[in-house]
Amino acid sequence: MERPIISVLINNYNYGRYVARAIDSALSQQASNVEIIVVDDGSSDQSRSVLEGYDQRVKVLFQENQGQAVAINAAVKASSGDILCFLDADDWWAPGKLSATAAAFQANPQASLVYHRLQPTRSDGSPSSKPIPRTLCSGNLSSRLARSAGWWPFPMTSAVAVRRSGWDVAGDIPEQFRMSADAWLTGIYPFLGGVVALPYPLGFYRIHNNNWYRPYDDAAMLRKRIAHWKAVVEATNQFLSAHDLAGRLRLSDHYPYQVASARLEGADIRTRFRLAMEGLLFAGEPNLLRRTRDALRTACDLPRLGQKVGLSESAR
Repeated sequence: MERPIISVLINNYNYGRYVARAIDSALSQQASNVEIIVVDDGSSDQSRSVLEGYDQRVKVLFQENQGQAVAINAAVKASSGDILCFLDADDWWAPGKLSATAAAFQANPQASLVYHRLQPTRSDGSPSSKPIPRTLCSGNLSSRLARSAGWWPFPMTSAVAVRRSGWDVAGDIPEQFRMSADAWLTGIYPFLGGVVALPYPLGFYRIHNNNWYRPYDDAAMLRKRIAHWKAVVEATNQFLSAHDLAGRLRLSDHYPYQVASARLEGADIRTRFRLAMEGLLFAGEPNLLRRTRDALRTACDLPRLGQKVGLSESAR
């Protein structure tokens, strides 16, 4: 049997109402030599009955609830493809996603990660805003990430594909990434090789109460983001050190972290001015207009705790 060259890896937890659309979008791809593996992370809804309906077309694994990282690691272990494409169970892909991804890897042999934009949608699947991320980054991003504490306009899980050779170097996603495992993929792989950005929205990102992308953040979500960013910086530095890679990340260079902290603590005029100046120079946002917009927003209307807190794209 010919070895699959593309592995589609779907992680599912209590998304029985969505997962069929994700799987069907993978089955309808315009690509050959594809295997589809779904890991159900201890769902308690109707997911099992939905997944068992796919028979031999999809390899399905069931495990006790251990978080997204463990589910993805299990899917990779069960796979055999040279290209690993990740898909969250509440998202879905356009028909040409896999063929475009495979072509990008073939044309860029030094690339460790290929990604594309996603079209945000409402829970019912209707479009909600412009495709994300707005700014695209390609090439060697390691020096940029070293100056931005690892932040860049990164894609989300369902837009990311990596080489298995890169996975073999990076190893499993640390189990601490029970959610937002894409932070490991987009934070580590740019240090292992080049990045290729495809400009088209080749997938759909469903926005609902269980994910991080939302129009406004409250104090609880800000604290959650701050803790997450700190953990990502620590995990990245551990990886860089263990693999004798140059550069170490500093939270003081992480502009969204600094802005979120100021929002929680309250910011006087001096703090707002300082953050605005840092925003103008922030290495994580290559687009000058968006960098300037975010800096001006910080200077003019940085809210205090208790006010409605808007989430700009640069805070994702």
